[in-house]
Amino acid sequence: MREIEVVIDTEEIAEFFYNELVRRGFVPSQIELEEIADITFDYLIEKCIIDEELDEDE
Repeated sequence: MREIEVVIDTEEIAEFFYNELVRRGFVPSQIELEEIADITFDYLIEKCIIDEELDEDE
């Protein structure tokens, strides 16, 4: 199987969920969106869909 590099940003996840939730009639708070994004990121790691790589700058 070929390996590809995918960059996943929790801010991008939060924005995606915000847009989808608003479209469906929900208005989440910023804190709720950040939690959803973090949970989604953790889920992707747990399911081995992604690997977490830390920025060398941080």
